[in-house]
Amino acid sequence: MTSGTTSEPDAQTPPKMSDEEMLARFQNSKKRPACSDTLGMRLIAVDQVNMQITMEFEASPAFANPSGAIQGGFLAAMLDEATSTCAIIASNVTMNAPTLEMKVSFLRPLFPGRAEARAKILRWGKSICFIEAELFNPAGEMVAKASATQAPKPFRRL
Repeated sequence: MTSGTTSEPDAQTPPKMSDEEMLARFQNSKKRPACSDTLGMRLIAVDQVNMQITMEFEASPAFANPSGAIQGGFLAAMLDEATSTCAIIASNVTMNAPTLEMKVSFLRPLFPGRAEARAKILRWGKSICFIEAELFNPAGEMVAKASATQAPKPFRRL
């Protein structure tokens, strides 16, 4: 942590857990939110030094609009899940990060099946952080991109 605060992750300070330990902690958690399960979310990679994560989703056919593509609100939820998880991990699981605003650009359709999201913290300030996330189809094509502003807060029941 920098500046003597508990709110700023510092790339020079080694993480308390290895990337593998952090990944296992999330994969084996008994406290997964139901929304994560609904989206078919699975964290697959953690890079704490670079404040990046990779996760995959299983886009259910139930999420499809009449054209057969996944409805945009579900894509936005996947991207929000990725940015929030990235912030939680960057805080060493000491904070949650409510989204203040998020802009999503939809680039091409995503159809039911697997999708992969990559999120990265761009800047972590004293009271807000800026994060980007990209969502890819199984062919590796970007289907949506989000930029988010989040407000990290110590964990507590809302």
